[in-house]
Amino acid sequence: MDKLSNEIIPAGGDKIVLAGNPNVGKSVIFNALTGLYTDVSNYPGTTLNMACGRYGSDVLIDTPGVYGVSSLSEEETVTRDIILSADTVVDVVNAVHLEQDLFLTLQIIDMGIPLIVVLNMIDDARREGIKINIPLLEKMLGVPVVSMAAESGIGLADLKRKLKSARTGNAAPSLQEKINKIHPPAGRGEALLILEGDQSISARYSMDPGTEREALYLERRERVNHIVSNVIRETGGEASFSSRLGRWMLRPATGFPLLALTLLVVYELIGVFLAGFIVDSTGELMSNYYEPAIRSLLAVFTPSGSVINTLLVGQYGVLTLTVTYLIGLLLPLVLGIFLVLSVLEDTGYLPRIATLVDRTLAGVGLNGQAVIPLILGFGCVTMAFISTRMLSSDRERRIAIFLLALCVPCSAQLAVIIAILAGQGAAYMVLYGVIIFCLLVCTGTLLSRFLPGGISPLLIELPPLRLPKIRNIMVKTWNRSYHFIIEALPIFAGGTLFLGILDVTGLLDRLRELLAPVTVNWLHLSPEVADILIMGFIRKEFGAAAIINLHMLPLQNFVILLTLSLTVPCIASTMVIFKERGWREGIIIWLSVFCLAFLIGGVATRVLEYFNRFGYLQVPVLAGLIIMATALLLAFLRLPPLRKSSNSLN
Repeated sequence: MDKLSNEIIPAGGDKIVLAGNPNVGKSVIFNALTGLYTDVSNYPGTTLNMACGRYGSDVLIDTPGVYGVSSLSEEETVTRDIILSADTVVDVVNAVHLEQDLFLTLQIIDMGIPLIVVLNMIDDARREGIKINIPLLEKMLGVPVVSMAAESGIGLADLKRKLKSARTGNAAPSLQEKINKIHPPAGRGEALLILEGDQSISARYSMDPGTEREALYLERRERVNHIVSNVIRETGGEASFSSRLGRWMLRPATGFPLLALTLLVVYELIGVFLAGFIVDSTGELMSNYYEPAIRSLLAVFTPSGSVINTLLVGQYGVLTLTVTYLIGLLLPLVLGIFLVLSVLEDTGYLPRIATLVDRTLAGVGLNGQAVIPLILGFGCVTMAFISTRMLSSDRERRIAIFLLALCVPCSAQLAVIIAILAGQGAAYMVLYGVIIFCLLVCTGTLLSRFLPGGISPLLIELPPLRLPKIRNIMVKTWNRSYHFIIEALPIFAGGTLFLGILDVTGLLDRLRELLAPVTVNWLHLSPEVADILIMGFIRKEFGAAAIINLHMLPLQNFVILLTLSLTVPCIASTMVIFKERGWREGIIIWLSVFCLAFLIGGVATRVLEYFNRFGYLQVPVLAGLIIMATALLLAFLRLPPLRKSSNSLN
């Protein structure tokens, strides 16, 4: 992201910033102006991906979608800092939701930053019977206004002509006197944010945050209402099928069946077709052709079995395992997940899914946007970790990643678990499902209760439903996938090199010995189970499948399957955790999940052994006790905190 903030701008060039609410078409306009000449990286200190590109001699930056400029969220903080440094802001608004989007427009105008307004989706507005007086809107705002239908390319030439004509708009008349009172004098934009109580900007100037936010926001809302009432005329017209379908998607009676059908299609595409057929095919291709070829080539330079040869092309070789995982495993999944997300975004269905399930997920500390990562986790946890980027706050991304790491088995692993447990009777299958579900609910509730912060409100715009443009989908999918693979490459190479060093130094064998007290004494299993756990770290389904060859008792099979499914997913997922959360937090998550898995496995061993003393497994009673304990814990956690009595002594 340093590239974004320190980009060398040629002489005469400007820093142009695209701003706007979510789902207004900023990315489409960005791609149309910059083409393929883009750079995507993380903003310093955040997990937010930012896109930067060249437009002639200017630098163009695409910011996250926000509803205001402040520091109420990570997205707003990043957008605020970029807008404050901008030479020109291109504010993209949705012509259908003008009364909502113009609030941000007026805030930028009040900040005194040169602005041009893009009135996007003008074609959707006409279909909805909305006519906008654009010359009057230009006069009332005091800035140029360009009408566009960005996905069709309509208005793009007009935008290019007017980019250099951006100017400061008509700010609130009463604002200048208040801004003049800010001492020492900050820039106009920073002074406004200090008045609105922005703590980080106030601290930057060693000033107390202002108390004018409510008054300024109320006045700004009245100005928006006044503008909208003058420039918009409703022409009527019958609601289209897409409008009716959009309403059906929001009603529980019709929305949840439509959601179930959508998720089934997504699961079949990614969890079955890509994670199964395609990944199997690419994995075989890499194993049967690429790896032998690279081993033969390297044998010319290094003797087989040497340390260098083992580190580069051995079982955990940097040139074999890293490339096989990135190209054979991750690339198809990353392309699939970003394709699905792009389609859901561009059709306008994704915000409707989030709205529909928002209340359901609130109990585990997440808002409705988290439904996609949680469902995708049952296809492939690795791609589910990637999709947590769509969540609106860092706290929710942290909760979602922890829940996915602990409680959600991928489709390949789940298939092996079902195959083994089905042969042992339905009782174990029911018990496994009850434990996993209750654990997910309890863990999410505990994290929500004790992690600082709260559930971010689902402030989300519902754009009209539309058919996506194939070119936009392909460009967005490829750009996201390419930059993810480039960022993941050094992390995966470092992880496989670490495993290779453990292997050549004999420390990997030592790990098996160190695990014996846990596997034998705590889990009451055979010493060979250590190999299953190590294999499971490489690929979970490999470890689960190896259980068949150990010929253990049904209870022991259940315990090791439960423990293995609760441990951190395979090395590919582990590396993605480190990439998304950083090494420090990634290690904390990894160790926490690992310890919880063995703690729960040991407790399950003792409880099951107790019930087996009666000669049979009383699953209904045991499952009922687990559900009852979960309900009691949830009730306790949701009790309001105790308050000190007003009569207590000081």
